[in-house]
Amino acid sequence: MFKTLFEDFNPENSPIIWLFVAFVLAFYIAYQSFPTILYVAKQRHLMDEPDGRSVHASKTPTLGGIGIFLSLIVVMTLVGAFLNTKVLLLVMGGLTILFFLGLKDDLTVLSATKKFAGQILASGLLIIFTDTRIIGFSTILDIDVLPYWISIGFTLFVYVLIINAYNLIDGVDGLAGTFALVVSGIFVYFFVNASDLSLATIAIALCGALIAFLRLNFSNTNKIFMGDTGSLIVGFLLAFFTISFINMAQSDEQSIYYRDAPALAFALLFYPLADTLRIFFIRIFVHKSSPFKADQNHLHHRFIGIGFSHIKTTLTIVTINLIIILIAFSLTHLILNLQIFLLLIYGSLLYLLPFILRKLTKN
Repeated sequence: MFKTLFEDFNPENSPIIWLFVAFVLAFYIAYQSFPTILYVAKQRHLMDEPDGRSVHASKTPTLGGIGIFLSLIVVMTLVGAFLNTKVLLLVMGGLTILFFLGLKDDLTVLSATKKFAGQILASGLLIIFTDTRIIGFSTILDIDVLPYWISIGFTLFVYVLIINAYNLIDGVDGLAGTFALVVSGIFVYFFVNASDLSLATIAIALCGALIAFLRLNFSNTNKIFMGDTGSLIVGFLLAFFTISFINMAQSDEQSIYYRDAPALAFALLFYPLADTLRIFFIRIFVHKSSPFKADQNHLHHRFIGIGFSHIKTTLTIVTINLIIILIAFSLTHLILNLQIFLLLIYGSLLYLLPFILRKLTKN
């Protein structure tokens, strides 16, 4: 009976129910795993020690990524038989590589070289074996289609950029988790419209796991951080979603996002990408130091510095990014180069606005 049921079952016939089940399952697994992770972290003293650049005053467990990883792996394993097995297996392989790299970094110390090598390996698996890559620049700088190997190299660069840019925003309570939750939710919409239930399932499973994580990340009594374990795997998935979205649009001339995908993808990830560019500029040209040297010059640190709470900082940054996304979608009638140029202007101004308003109210 079960064999006949599974052979006849097709999730594409009931995508909403399917995605709801995947969401609930991911949330439940993560929700149930976090208390055990918290207990073990406290018993074994696996805690984040506050330092000169920390915005927290007490020791906090940093293994939130374990719960997120377990949730995603279980969901993808259970649904794999009904969806695109090849893609799901490769995503799980990439997640596993980055999970163990992040775990080692959270428990001891991992060199930047090994981190980059792991990111390149995990990303390369997906790019080469699924041929999911950025095909061209969609006429940006008058470049349309890229040669195959340049396309692979550029896509690898984008993966590494997004993973590390996301890692860098994990500095205040709730910011990394809330940002990823909102962006993943938007990708669920994209993938459902594109009839790619495999990617939609991964994206909605991530949403479920992140909601369970945020409950504790915002907590005052049982707080847990995502850690590198979490930021690497979540950043990897955001990069995968972004590149898959661009690839889908560029591969189909009938797609409504055929020419606009790069600008929309940039808008979705505007905060981490713009903040990374800004912080690297400050470190290299202002402080004359290594771009990888940690400091408190991130935008979220600036918000804390002018008196914003962690929750207010998170809500402000995520809300501004949502406004940027809405504006980007409203400008798709313009040529792509102009869309990106305007995005850089209004995106930067919107993130400056809270500081300008704060200064005006004080004067």
